[in-house]
Amino acid sequence: MNIVIKNKSDAPIYEQIKEQIREQILDGKAKENEQLPSIRQLAKDLKISVITTTRAYNDLMEEGFIVSVSGKGYFVASKTNELLRERLICEMENGLEAAVVNGRNAGLSDEEIKTALETVLKEISDSE
Repeated sequence: MNIVIKNKSDAPIYEQIKEQIREQILDGKAKENEQLPSIRQLAKDLKISVITTTRAYNDLMEEGFIVSVSGKGYFVASKTNELLRERLICEMENGLEAAVVNGRNAGLSDEEIKTALETVLKEISDSE
């Protein structure tokens, strides 16, 4: 897990941690059921307070991105986790909305936008 804290950022440290872990989960860099560093280990690695890492992990659990397994630690939530699934669908819808707006701003017709989406889907399928 690669997390970089930016001291010059306006975002609080716990928010930076949360967003970076969230992005790694959404991007597939952190795999389903992958164990995360312990709260203490992450705090030690980043040279920050345990309270800060606890806040980030608690927020991620509330949002459905990670789960706590008693006595074992924290893990990336399963894709079947309903909260995570809803978040992923929401992210997809937001991305599609942005793509459609960008396409229309570029003067593309709905058919051209659909063709572009089909091309992207085919490219992703071919690379899997």
